[in-house]
Amino acid sequence: MIAKTEPVSKVQLGKQLFFDPILSLDQSVSCASCHKPEFAFADNKAFSLGVNNRIGTRNTPSVMNMASRPYFFHDGRAPSLESQAVMPIENPLEMNLSFDEAVQRVKGNALYVKLFQNIYKTEPNSTNITNALAVFQRSLESNGSAPHDLWMNDVDTTALSLSQQRGRNIFLADEFKCFECHFGPDFTGDEFRNIGLYNGTTLADKGRYDVTKDSTDLGKFKVPGLRNVALTAPYMHNGMFNTLEEVIDFYSNPYDFVKQPINIDTLMVTPLNFSERQKEDLINFLHALTDSHIAYKNTPTNTP
Repeated sequence: MIAKTEPVSKVQLGKQLFFDPILSLDQSVSCASCHKPEFAFADNKAFSLGVNNRIGTRNTPSVMNMASRPYFFHDGRAPSLESQAVMPIENPLEMNLSFDEAVQRVKGNALYVKLFQNIYKTEPNSTNITNALAVFQRSLESNGSAPHDLWMNDVDTTALSLSQQRGRNIFLADEFKCFECHFGPDFTGDEFRNIGLYNGTTLADKGRYDVTKDSTDLGKFKVPGLRNVALTAPYMHNGMFNTLEEVIDFYSNPYDFVKQPINIDTLMVTPLNFSERQKEDLINFLHALTDSHIAYKNTPTNTP
């Protein structure tokens, strides 16, 4: 049963499904098992655990601020949130349930039948189930409460410390190139870049190439947005960096971490060589991109 009040909107129904383990093979994990509200709907593990504690192959990205994204997953293989919703359910390392079976389970649940009839005016089906999940995820947008937003919009001219303001200037400076990839309202240009984390041996995930089979995409991954980035450690598609400090050290000189990267982006060829103060200021600036209030912090206490 649903606690206190039943969902009355697509967002609320999608939220109910997002937190419901009914969509996994043994009903042990839900979407929210890997996309945790307290970590801006990302995970705090390098690789999330699916059914039977199976380990995933890529770091779980945040699903916040997805409403304007044109591609989904690190390799961009899903063109919409609706199509994205199906893939973790069917992935054998994640929820490991055929989507047809997932639909049948929802259709066999009397409460869900009632809710879908009330909200969609029809029984649960593959289209409205994925739509509800997608609508919920589209609702997870930043609300303008991050210190950077307050400062930029003149709501609070003291919201950024002097260090954070210096970090912002470094971030925007042409010589440091951060803004070349992380631009726009959500600090992503929705592009695919190879930042030097592919060498064909110890780092062998081909990224976007596996989708396009285009050799120029070898080792490229989708540039993530940076909103709430301080909450989403560990970082990179493989979760290899545990802290923002490690991330900034990597961008300062990627060759300290990967000696012979293959197909590295031209923006990354020359090390930036940040000073220690610049590193500190950049990290402080990134913390200023954290929303003061993350929506949907609490999971439902009961599920159908």
